[in-house]
Amino acid sequence: MADVSEVANVPRGEFDFAHQPETDQSFENALAKARAGSRLSVADGIELLTTGTDRPGIDRRRKEQVLEAADRRRAETVGDEVTFVANLNNNVTTACNTGCLFCNFKDRSEQFLSENDDDHAGFTKTPAESRQVVEDALDLGIYEVTSVSGLHPAFALDEEHRELLETSDRGDLNYKSPGRYEKNPGTYVAQMEAMSVGDVHLHSMTPEEAYHARRGTTWSYEEVYGRLKDAGLDSVPGTAAEILVDEVREVICPGKIRSDEWVEAMEAAASVGLPMTATIMYGHVENEAHRVKHLDVIRDLQDRTGNITEFVPLSFVHQQTPLFERGMVDAGATTDEDELMIAVSRLYLDNVDHIQSSWVKYGDEQGLKMLSCGADDFMGTILSEEITKRAGGDFGEYRSFAEYADMITAIGRTPVERSTDYRKRRPIDPDDTPVGPTLGPRADGTPLLE
Repeated sequence: MADVSEVANVPRGEFDFAHQPETDQSFENALAKARAGSRLSVADGIELLTTGTDRPGIDRRRKEQVLEAADRRRAETVGDEVTFVANLNNNVTTACNTGCLFCNFKDRSEQFLSENDDDHAGFTKTPAESRQVVEDALDLGIYEVTSVSGLHPAFALDEEHRELLETSDRGDLNYKSPGRYEKNPGTYVAQMEAMSVGDVHLHSMTPEEAYHARRGTTWSYEEVYGRLKDAGLDSVPGTAAEILVDEVREVICPGKIRSDEWVEAMEAAASVGLPMTATIMYGHVENEAHRVKHLDVIRDLQDRTGNITEFVPLSFVHQQTPLFERGMVDAGATTDEDELMIAVSRLYLDNVDHIQSSWVKYGDEQGLKMLSCGADDFMGTILSEEITKRAGGDFGEYRSFAEYADMITAIGRTPVERSTDYRKRRPIDPDDTPVGPTLGPRADGTPLLE
């Protein structure tokens, strides 16, 4: 007899989606394929993520079977190491008017105009200010700078792009001259050059930002990413993906690029030699069929490029977002859904070695639990993290190396400092104190913060 089923927070029946979690496969067959290491189909993934479409809710006994299969696959693929990176988040601006309903990070760009006298909580950094932030963090020992920002209307790719935007008579380009704003963000190239200090690894320019950086031109994504790489960009975050099924995007982010253009941009980044990550942001209006179709897009992209270093499931933080405020959702994913999302990501993405557990989204206790559900990476130190916090997230902004070493050792795994692309790795002995980073350009093993 099955264990008691738990109800998921999927808002079934509230949205008229064509894709529904219905299959002709059985849970038992899907689980057998997962255990055998066979490549899973979309139907298999749906069965595992729902713990069977033959019954409502999440079956706890079946869930544990999926988690066990994923944890075994993790051990076979990457062993018992748990990796993390010494990194800084330097988000350049919150100015944005894309209007995504899942986000409270952005601030309407009109608030930033010089003519506006109203107070607002947003910010914009000049290239010089971004450079100083990175300089200071490098002295603390960071390896990586991650920068993901709002789509400020004054942003252009470079001065050539700005000239084209200034002389265009099109009214649909979401562009205003930087002189109209309180502070000038400069160009994307100028920001890349500013943040590319010494040998720091610069991880920036999502597909959505790349689209913003080519608006009003005939330039390809290859051209855009090529110029950014020349300016110091080292790898690309595969965020702005949300759910790569357009019927969901039309509900939560109708102003964003479509799924096929996200893929086109990522392929372009790979073609110019930029490593990339990939993400999913789940637990809002989508159902399990959408989640697995998203995984299928990522797996297919990896088959073609071999360029994705890690996959990052991001559980939707619903508080203080328009989706919640408008009554379109009343909660995010349940803990059962979070664990299954990690596990099925590991089992479905047979060509991606690393699955990340986000302590920012899950918190420490549950984040550690995810390391026994198929995940093997535990994010980074993120000396600043504004996106989740502004959406109502409860968890902190900073993680020290000593905390990492203690937590990972406590669950019987080996803590390992890594580079962004996982090519550099250093196992850490928690007894060899003090514990600090060594892979960063200025790192010497000193703790990041006392």
